[in-house]
Amino acid sequence: MCLKSRFLFLAVFTLSATYAQDSTEVVQKRIYTTTSIGTTPAPAIDGSLNDQAWDLVDWTTEYIENRPDENTPPSYQTRFKILYDTKNLYIGVRCLDGEPDKIIRRLSRRDGFEGDWIEFNIDSYFDKRTAFSFTVTAAGVKGDELISNNGNNWDSSWNPIWYAKSQIDEEGWTAEMRIPLSQIKFSKSEDQIWGLQSTRRFFREEERSLWQRVPQDAPGWVSEFGELHGLKGLVPQKQLEIQPYSVGKVESFEAEPGNPFRDGNNGDFSAGLDAKIGITNDLTLDLTINPDFGQVEADPSAIALDGFQIFFREQRPFFVENKNIFDFRVSRSNAGNTFGSDNVFYSRRVGRRPQGFPSTTDGEYVDIPDNTPIAGAARFSGKTKDGWSIGVLESVTDRRFASIDNNGNRREELVEPLTNYFVGRLQKDFNDRNSYIGGIFTATNRGELSEGLDFLHKQAYTGGFDFKHNWKDRVWYVGGNINWSHVRGSADAILNTQQSITHLFQREGADHVEVDPTRTSLTGTGGNLQLGKIGDGHWRFETGGTWRSPELELNDIGFQRQADDIRHYTWVGYRTLKPDNVFRQLGLNYNHWTAWDYGGNHNLLQFNTNAWANFKNNWFGNLGFNYSPVRYNNFALRGGPRLRQSPSFSFWNGINTDSRKKIRFGVFQNGNRGLDNSYSRYSVEFGATYQPINALRISAWPNISINQDKLQYISTEEVNGQPLYLNGKIDQRTFSMSLRVNYTINPNLTLQYWGQPFISRGRYSNFKYISDPMAEVFEDRITPYNDGQIQFADGSYSVDQDMNGTTDFTFGDPDFSFIQFRSNLVLRWEYIPGSELYLVWSQDLSESGDPELGLTESLNNTLFGDSKPMNIFLIKATYRFVF
Repeated sequence: MCLKSRFLFLAVFTLSATYAQDSTEVVQKRIYTTTSIGTTPAPAIDGSLNDQAWDLVDWTTEYIENRPDENTPPSYQTRFKILYDTKNLYIGVRCLDGEPDKIIRRLSRRDGFEGDWIEFNIDSYFDKRTAFSFTVTAAGVKGDELISNNGNNWDSSWNPIWYAKSQIDEEGWTAEMRIPLSQIKFSKSEDQIWGLQSTRRFFREEERSLWQRVPQDAPGWVSEFGELHGLKGLVPQKQLEIQPYSVGKVESFEAEPGNPFRDGNNGDFSAGLDAKIGITNDLTLDLTINPDFGQVEADPSAIALDGFQIFFREQRPFFVENKNIFDFRVSRSNAGNTFGSDNVFYSRRVGRRPQGFPSTTDGEYVDIPDNTPIAGAARFSGKTKDGWSIGVLESVTDRRFASIDNNGNRREELVEPLTNYFVGRLQKDFNDRNSYIGGIFTATNRGELSEGLDFLHKQAYTGGFDFKHNWKDRVWYVGGNINWSHVRGSADAILNTQQSITHLFQREGADHVEVDPTRTSLTGTGGNLQLGKIGDGHWRFETGGTWRSPELELNDIGFQRQADDIRHYTWVGYRTLKPDNVFRQLGLNYNHWTAWDYGGNHNLLQFNTNAWANFKNNWFGNLGFNYSPVRYNNFALRGGPRLRQSPSFSFWNGINTDSRKKIRFGVFQNGNRGLDNSYSRYSVEFGATYQPINALRISAWPNISINQDKLQYISTEEVNGQPLYLNGKIDQRTFSMSLRVNYTINPNLTLQYWGQPFISRGRYSNFKYISDPMAEVFEDRITPYNDGQIQFADGSYSVDQDMNGTTDFTFGDPDFSFIQFRSNLVLRWEYIPGSELYLVWSQDLSESGDPELGLTESLNNTLFGDSKPMNIFLIKATYRFVF
C-alpha cells in the first residue's frame, strides 16, 4: 500500500470512529439591564458604593458555583450593578463574606491575580468568541486580558487605561470600576447587546462562582456568556494615545587588554515615540518611531545538542501586545507532539542578532552589535462588528555593521542588511459565529546583500489559510490550515537552505530529495486537518493529520524546526465533572502518533497515556507514560543516512502542593530510556515558594538533568573519499536554578529580582562511527574505535581508521563546560495610569569551564572567582498622553 493510501486509510478509519454522547444540557441565559446615569453625578471610584448614581439600577446576584462543585450554591453570594455614560462603563460589586478578617489581600504587580478577586468579561463585539476581561483583587490590584478563540486564549499583555478601587467592610469587600469606552470596541447600533460574565474567586476554599452558569462540559467560554442589555445611544470612541519614552543605559564589563572595543564600559541614551490611533472604534493603528524593543528579563539559559534552534518566547512589549491576532500555528493539536511551537510568524526574527560575520585576519578585533535596530514599525489591528479580524504589521530594520580594528585602523563590514518585514492577517466569522475562515501572508525583503551575506534569502514569502467549523452547540468541530512558502536568493543561499538542519536534502539514501546547486528559489507546503469533540459530557477527543513538505521554509519570519514530515495523531480524554471524596477534578488521556517522511519511510510510532488530578486538598499531580516501538531519525547524522533508533520508554510525573498556602512545594521529573540501554535521560525540578507577608514572595526552583547517550553525533569526516559519521558516548550533567523575589510596595510600585545560575558539562568517550545505520540491533549499527586507532594529544584526537600507521583524520576535543549566570533587578513604578518609570540592573556572566571539574566546583569558580560579569544599569521613563 503506498504512503498516500496508508495515510488516507488511517485517517478514514479514525474519523469514522463514533463516540457516545451525553444529552446536551440547556442553560438559561441570564440578562442584566443597565441604564445611563444621565445628569446624575458619576460614581467616585473609591470602592465605597455610596454614590447616588448606584441607586439608578438594581442589584443582580444569584451566582452559582463553577469550581469545584459545579451548579451548587457558593459559600457566599456576590452582587453587582452596572451603569454607563457617554464616556465610561461603571461597575459596582459587593462580595459578601461572613469572616471579613480572613479575606486575603495579597499584593502583586498588574495581572498577578492573587488572593480574593472579582472579574468581569465583556463581549462587546457580541461575536461569542472574543471578550475583554477586567479583574480587581481585594487588595486593589488590577488585571486585564484579551480573550480570544472562545476562551482558549487569554492575553495578559493588553494593558488598557481603566480605574478600580476596593475596600473591606463588615459585610465582606466591595469594588468599583470605571472602564473608559475608548478602551473597548463595539458597534454603532442604537440599542446594543453585549455578552457578559462575572467570576468571583473565593480564596479560602479555592472556589469559583459565576453570574452566568457555565457547565463543566461546556464547549467554550465566551459563547456561554449571559447578556447585558439597556445600552442605548453609545457612540464608539476613537482611541488616541501618544507615549514618548527615553532610555539611559550604562554598561560595565571586564576590560580586555589590547581590545579597543572592550575597554570596560559603554554608555548610551535613546528616545522614541509610540502612538495608538483609533482609526475607527474597531480598528487601531499602533505606530512606533525609534522604538525601544529591549526586554527587561533575559532569556533562560539552554543548550541544544540535536542541532535544532531553540524556541524562546517573545518578551518585547510592542510584539507581545495583541500577539494573538497574528498567531498562525502550523500544526497545533490537543495531542501535542506535532511541533506546536512552529508558527508562520515568529516576532523574534524582527530585530534579531545580526546573522553575518566579517572576514578577519589574526590580530584583528571585532565588535558585532547584539541586535539589529528597528527604524520603525506600525501595526493595524482590530475586529469589526461584522466579524472581520484584521491584523497588519510592517517593520523596517536598519543595516548593521561590524567594526574591525587592526592596530588602530578601523573598517566596517555589513553583517545585517536593510530588511522589510510584513505580516497581514485576516479572519472572518460567519454561520452565527460558529465558523470562521482566515488567511495570513508574510513577506521578508532584504536590501543589497554583500558577499559575506549571500547565504541569506533575498526574498521570502509565506502564506496560509485556516478555518474552523463548530456544530451541535459548538461541541463538535472540524478545522485546519494549509500553508505555503517561497524563498528566493542566490544559488549559494538556496544551497545553504537545502543543506540546513531543517531540510538536509543531502541525506544519503533519501531518493525523494536531492541537492540542486543551481536552484535560486524553493517552494514548499504544509498543513493540518483535525476533527474533534470538546464538550457535552465526560469524553473529548481530537484526531487529525499534519504535513510539511521537504521544501517548506518558514524561518525568515517564522519558526520551524524541521520539514519533510507527515504525521497522524489522536487524542481521547476523559474528565470528571463533579468532585468526590478524593478529587476535585480528575482527567485521563490517551494519545498516539505515527509519522512518515515524503519518501514513505515510517519514522515514528508512539503511544501515550497520562492522568492529571486536582486533589480535594487542592494539591495538583500528573503522571504519564510513553512507549515508542518505532523510531527512525532523518536528522541525527546531520545529512547522513536515515538512522534507526532504539525503541524507548519514557515517563513524567509531578506534584504541587496547595498554591494558596504561604509556603508551597513542587517537584517534577521525567525520564527516557532506550529499551536496549543505548541511552537514558533523567531530569528533576523541585522547589518552593514562600510568601511570609502579602507583599513579599520568594521562590527557588533548581533543576538537575542527566543525559547519557551512547550515540551522540560529533562530526562528519571524510575518509578515503567517503563520509564517515563520527559519534561518541556523552555523559552530560546540567544544573540550573531560577530564583525570584517579588516585593510589591503597592499595586503600582514593585521591586522584582530574577536570577539563574546555569552550568552544563559534557564528557565524551567510546568513540565510534556508523557502519550500518538501519541495523535492528544497536551494536550492529556502529563500529567502535579501539585504543590503537585513536589517540589524544594537545586538545585533539587523531584517528588511524585502517590501522596502517597513518592518521586519516583529526577532530577537536568535544568535551565542554558552559557556565552562565544571568540576573535582573527591576523597580517598576506606574506613577499615573499608563505611564511608567523603570530602574533596571542586569548582570550577565558567561564563560567556558573545565569539563574535568564537577558541576559545583566549576560553578563556584565562575561565580565567586575572578571573573567579572557584565553589568547593565538602565533607566526608562514613559508618559502616556490620552486624548
